[in-house]
Amino acid sequence: MNQEGCCELCALYAWDEEYGYYVCEADLDEDDMERFLRGSIYACPCFQPDDEYRVVRKQM
Repeated sequence: MNQEGCCELCALYAWDEEYGYYVCEADLDEDDMERFLRGSIYACPCFQPDDEYRVVRKQM
């Protein structure tokens, strides 16, 4: 599976305290959401790598 298809690696995949599980915080339009729910989308258009060391590298 490519990186864009793995929600666990995305910065927009966040823990929701209210629901008690991870949710996608991407703002998908209606067409993208339909493709995602049908499983026919392989590369999320909103994928952002969750790079927790990005800030540290900028400081160096």
